[in-house]
Amino acid sequence: MPDSEYTRIQLPSVDSLLSLPAIIALAAQYGRRPTLSAVRAALDEARTCNRFDATTLPEALSRTLASRQAIGLVAVHNLTGTVLHTNLGRAPLADEAVQAMVAAAGAAAVEFDLAKGRRGERDAHVERWLCRLTGAEAALVVNNNASAVLLALNALADRKEVPVSRGELVEIGGAFRVPDVMKRAGARLVEVGTTNRTHLRDYADAIGPKTGALMIVHPSNYAIQGFTAKPAPGEIAALAHQHSLPFIDDLGSGALVDMAALGLPAERTPMQALADGADIVTFSGDKLLGGPQAGLVVGRKDLVEKLRRNPLKRAMRLDKVMLAALEATLVLYDDPERAVQRIPALRLLTRPAADIREMAERLAPAFAAAVGQDFAVSVEDCQSQIGSGALPVDLLPSAALVARPTAARGKGRALSRLAAALRALPRPVVGRTADDALWLDLRCLEDKAGFAAQLKELRP
Repeated sequence: MPDSEYTRIQLPSVDSLLSLPAIIALAAQYGRRPTLSAVRAALDEARTCNRFDATTLPEALSRTLASRQAIGLVAVHNLTGTVLHTNLGRAPLADEAVQAMVAAAGAAAVEFDLAKGRRGERDAHVERWLCRLTGAEAALVVNNNASAVLLALNALADRKEVPVSRGELVEIGGAFRVPDVMKRAGARLVEVGTTNRTHLRDYADAIGPKTGALMIVHPSNYAIQGFTAKPAPGEIAALAHQHSLPFIDDLGSGALVDMAALGLPAERTPMQALADGADIVTFSGDKLLGGPQAGLVVGRKDLVEKLRRNPLKRAMRLDKVMLAALEATLVLYDDPERAVQRIPALRLLTRPAADIREMAERLAPAFAAAVGQDFAVSVEDCQSQIGSGALPVDLLPSAALVARPTAARGKGRALSRLAAALRALPRPVVGRTADDALWLDLRCLEDKAGFAAQLKELRP
């Protein structure tokens, strides 16, 4: 049509649209400014396509505003088979920890001594529990275990040498490497031994006038097997003390209960590390301990105080909400039997495989109906892993819902579509793809009813 014959539609004014009851309701829900922006964008689009429908505008604006203000950090069903999944937030928190976080969200006595009516120490809330549970003289907390290691090295070995076995120079998630952390801390790494074998004499030969500390590092995410050797932590501690050096033991995961007694692979505890002679022990709060992300330091009082006075400590401190969650989690360990029942990480790790299979059998028909004839659904045995670098080679027997494409061709595309559809559910479901199938390991599924109820919305 020639431009001279082209007639543009007449659009309502912005003010007239904002006065409509449906759009007034949107402004009350989402805010006036975002609603105004969405109305203007809708009018601009109408001018471009020369088409406008006032009857469908409120619904379109509602979708736009809901999408714009949707919270990206949402709860998911972790059916990957990795209990402490780093990308999914590691340890789920106990109800007691969640309640404590809510209570502390307002004004809270985070650095105020209520008994004395004056400023208090931020870490005091958790220090007493860490000392009680581990037997340490003193304790402090920072935002994660990498920070705990960095703080310890900077406070105790700045511009000094620290011998570390080559077999412990690990890289953890996000390409963070122990040598890099040591460099940033101001400590000079001295590599001792070989990848698979390090002897006590290797540490002894590395000690000199510039040595600031001896350190061992938990081998996160891997294990060295076969022709291996390394001295016991107690031997390294004795060597360090012979030379008046502090011994730092980076435990990594930080279990506060005997994992072997729970039928799980053994893991050294902070209590064992201190008994072995460690002066400073660092470990995580959000792995086997089952609390929020945190780096915990326990050990000799004089050395912990050096870390506490270090300027980096303030930059690494926990906020009040995380402190509340950590304290509530530690309180549960006052009764180890209750801790196993109340702390989700421990409860999920000790879940019997027979119970998981029974749940899978009950859910299989609903899952099969939801995915349709394009997939064959079965219940199969599988193996879960602990995750987050804890006990990296140890697996746990479990059971999974398994969906396999029925068509001979296009299996990869079909599985990708199904995985995407599961992630698009109101509470996203995250599984894993292996052996031309989608596996939903049910070890971490506790809301069975919620999972089953939303399957009717699945559109694979």
